[in-house]
Amino acid sequence: MMQIKANHTVCEDLDAMWKPILTAPFGRDLELAVIDEDGEHALVFACRRVKEGWANAASGARLDVRPTHWRDWDREGAEVRVRKPFEDSA
Repeated sequence: MMQIKANHTVCEDLDAMWKPILTAPFGRDLELAVIDEDGEHALVFACRRVKEGWANAASGARLDVRPTHWRDWDREGAEVRVRKPFEDSA
């Protein structure tokens, strides 16, 4: 199991674009929002819901995360949020 540290991207648009984690589908690339001791932020890589929990979509490595919300992975949008985490990327 691999533990990760997420980028400090603030997820200010949770109500508009994010869906509750219990509705996350299996077998699709997803962007995950997590809340930890550093606050609320999105992971900077695509994840997949698997039988055992969550995995990195590219490597298949299992993740030690407890996400709260999800949305479809948008590679271009994620790259903008990583480069400019506190600017509106819409």
